[in-house]
Amino acid sequence: MSSNRLVKLNKLREMSLEEMIGRGQQELTKLTDRLLVPVTSGMSESALYRKFEKTARNGKSQVTSSLVVEQLRKRNLQFLPGLKDRQALVGMMLSRFPDDCRAIISEADRAMIGRFDLLGFEDLDFGYPIDWHLDPVSGDRAPLVHWTRIDSVSPIGDGDLKVYWEINRTAHFVTLGQAYLLTGDDRYVEEFTRQVISWIESNPAGMGIGWAASLDVAFRAISWLWALALCADSPKLTEHIVSRVLKSLIEHGTHIQKYLSHYFSPNTHLTGEALGLFYLGVVLPELQSTWKWRRTGLQILLDQLPLQVQKDGVYFEQASYYHRYTTDFYTHLLLMIRQKGIGISETEIRQLQDKLEGLYEHLFWIRRPDGTWPLFGDDDGGRLIRLMPRAANDFSDTMAVGAAIFKRGNWKLAAGEATSNLIWLLGPDGLAEFDRLTPEKPLELSRSFESSGYVVMRDGWDRDSSFALIDCGHHGSAPGFGHAHSDALSIELAIKGTTWLVDPATFVYGADFEMRDWFRSTRAHNTATVDDAGQSVTSRPFSWASVADCRLIEFADRGDSCICSGSHDGYRRLDDPVIHQRSILLLREKSVFIVSDQFTALERHSYALRYHFAPGCEVTASGGDTFEARNSKGDTLTIKFFVSGDTLVLPRTVVEDGWVSICYGQRVKAPVAVFEVKAEGAIEVTSVMIPQGRGRKQMISGVIR
Repeated sequence: MSSNRLVKLNKLREMSLEEMIGRGQQELTKLTDRLLVPVTSGMSESALYRKFEKTARNGKSQVTSSLVVEQLRKRNLQFLPGLKDRQALVGMMLSRFPDDCRAIISEADRAMIGRFDLLGFEDLDFGYPIDWHLDPVSGDRAPLVHWTRIDSVSPIGDGDLKVYWEINRTAHFVTLGQAYLLTGDDRYVEEFTRQVISWIESNPAGMGIGWAASLDVAFRAISWLWALALCADSPKLTEHIVSRVLKSLIEHGTHIQKYLSHYFSPNTHLTGEALGLFYLGVVLPELQSTWKWRRTGLQILLDQLPLQVQKDGVYFEQASYYHRYTTDFYTHLLLMIRQKGIGISETEIRQLQDKLEGLYEHLFWIRRPDGTWPLFGDDDGGRLIRLMPRAANDFSDTMAVGAAIFKRGNWKLAAGEATSNLIWLLGPDGLAEFDRLTPEKPLELSRSFESSGYVVMRDGWDRDSSFALIDCGHHGSAPGFGHAHSDALSIELAIKGTTWLVDPATFVYGADFEMRDWFRSTRAHNTATVDDAGQSVTSRPFSWASVADCRLIEFADRGDSCICSGSHDGYRRLDDPVIHQRSILLLREKSVFIVSDQFTALERHSYALRYHFAPGCEVTASGGDTFEARNSKGDTLTIKFFVSGDTLVLPRTVVEDGWVSICYGQRVKAPVAVFEVKAEGAIEVTSVMIPQGRGRKQMISGVIR
């Protein structure tokens, strides 16, 4: 039996009866849809008319979408606080954020000629009119076949499916709407209408890669609703255009409802799809189906809260980028519930607010002193709504909104300066609330997130502080562990404000299986391999053959120092089982970190500790037990190793070439410091990490003694 068939058989054995029935129903629906692909190019006007609530028809015999256009201009689709007062929004943007206004207009101008920065790819040319089935990176084109015939993982030709998906999310429609609102120039509305009609005509319902993932369908629907709201008062947004868009949005909602990811990807796919249904239900109440979509979306989002957000506030897949996604999803949900007065119980609103605060709190704690965020676990590079260009590892816009909503001065400290998305989401009142906050430094300097196993330790909250993030938690989420990395006991490190050791992040998913496996391997993280094996063993691009069980053993903050320790069983599978336990000690007065790795075994093994440095660092090895690192600013770091145990040969230090990705699809070279030792029986390796300064050698010796 092939390994692929064996994996499928094992998955089938693990399914509950409910899941088997649910999956079976979806497969039957797929088959029916594929066999009954509509031969017409879209919904008729009379069919659209029947989709309206009777009370919304106003006695009219046919629908011309005049009602929706009227409501668009009357309400301006005020589904979020930021869209209530358009005049105030524009005035504040122009006076407070002129640079952001120029950036938005520049992006809109490029979108008008089919050129985009997507994910980590810059200045992609999709032609004009836009070719929605093109991957400009590889030159390949996606086939116009029923979406069920498109593999959601395997690349098309030499390209990356993510490029197709990203352009088909049409996030730039929001940018065109923003540019119109900021300038009053109807050219941006005309371009939005041209492109949205082009997309509809090029992608009949269910046909093509734009329909292959329900999450992309949901994101696209949200983008279109935003664009309609932003362009609402333009005469170029005609009844004919709105009619075409409404027909397609009905197809979008129907598709999402039928193909919710209850079983395929019950993570941010499911919650993102639910948010898309909720958006459609809130923004288009005149349509018959939308109240059901709103109810379904809301219920899924509320039901998933305790499942996807752990008790300590950490997203259950242990991936910081998807944690940020989840924070954004539930922020939009909370704002829309408040704005539209949607009734949910006191228990539900309290749970929503508590879980959302927990999500923000974790983001606050894991922020590095330099103002960036670590990208541990998978990241897909996308955004729910792209209101301003921003680096993938910059979560400050999300933090700013959270600070304003919950009136948290410490979160303002993490957000830094006000960001323009405060205006778009919360309006002038939200910006004023942020401005009133006083940045607050917490009294605590360390935090243990018990459910997820993450530990953060610091020596301060200033720009020149030291920081460590340690992973003593579980390997993503069962059963598939799809977005997990083999990073048990891995550490991120900044000393005196300089980020030194980083998680290399993700780079790609299915476009390059070799690189996919490297970036999620143990070798690609700041932890240890044994006999050149990893803690966890990869299988397919989103699954694992075996996973390590990691746990936090101790966490204690003693004021002048902080210590944590954890262990994992990933190497118990070896013929001679090995237990890896790691302890990390921060000496705050000296900004020194000491990492102790203990390996318990009976026989001979080769051990390798890897430390991945941030891009731009230069690392040299010396003396078989020391690394010297220097960054572009002239900051320096020394790592000194001490071994206790029965070593078989002298330890070896070597600098390898590695990679770091700070955005999906983009990678840069970065050095990796590798300390290798062979030993028999138990062994302990201690790494002392200290910034360079006068008396460096004496300082290291003093620390060890």
